[in-house]
Parts: sequence; structure tokens; C-alpha cells
Amino acid sequence: MKSFLAKKGQVDQKWWVVDAENAILGRLAVKVAMTLMGKTKPIYTPHVDTGDYVIVVNADKIRLTGNKAQTKQYQSYSGYPGGQKIIPYQRMMQHRPERVIELAVRRMLPKNTLGEDMFKKLKVYRGPAHEHAAQKPEKMEL
Repeated sequence: MKSFLAKKGQVDQKWWVVDAENAILGRLAVKVAMTLMGKTKPIYTPHVDTGDYVIVVNADKIRLTGNKAQTKQYQSYSGYPGGQKIIPYQRMMQHRPERVIELAVRRMLPKNTLGEDMFKKLKVYRGPAHEHAAQKPEKMEL
């Protein structure tokens, strides 16, 4: 019996919507990353983008467990002396809660051009409304 390898044009990609209200950040990010990669499908092929599109709503209502809400920090570095920025989780949630979910999911995807293509299929919104009703997304349970 031969192994099945999906090709780029053969993949049928669906749209999913996930409600992040009262969801735990890491557990949500794992489910979303697996769906974006296509690992939830039987036709998964590592070198082909077999994943689906994912819409995450209510990003501002996500939660962390334990003491992480007070201690978690996001770090970036420009490459120049004195170019390090450290942003606490609380400030990130006030200004850009979408970015918290995007960073968690992006760091779970492959670090190559295929991972970048997978990440482009993630759409995150602060509130309950999104602009992808024309794609008829199905609700994904966590």
C-alpha cells in the first residue's frame, strides 16, 4: 500500500471560528496551531499546507492560570544597543489583546516559509464580531 501525499491544489480548506471567552491561552493556542497546520486531518502532509483558516473572537476575554498574569512578559529586541523592550502581560492585554494570541500561536508553528503561510490563515479579533461571515465559518469546540 502506498502512502498518500497531499498536493497544494488538492487540499480543501475550511473556516473555523473559536470563541476565546474564558479559554486558557496555551490550550487554545495548541488547538488553533494544530488546525492551522492541518494535523487534525487524515491527509496531513508535513511539506504541504493542509490546514484550515481559524477566526478567534473575544481575544480580550482570554485568561491565564496560576500567577502568570502578574509575571508573564513579552520581550523584543531590535538588534541595537539599548533596543530591548519588555512589555508586561497586563499592558499587552490593555493595548493589544489580539497580539497575545497571535504570539502564542505563531511560536507553535514551524519556523520557515510554510509556517508563515500557515500563520496568515489566523484571524484574531478583540470583540465578538468578525468580518468573515461570507466564508460561512463553523464553530470549533475547545
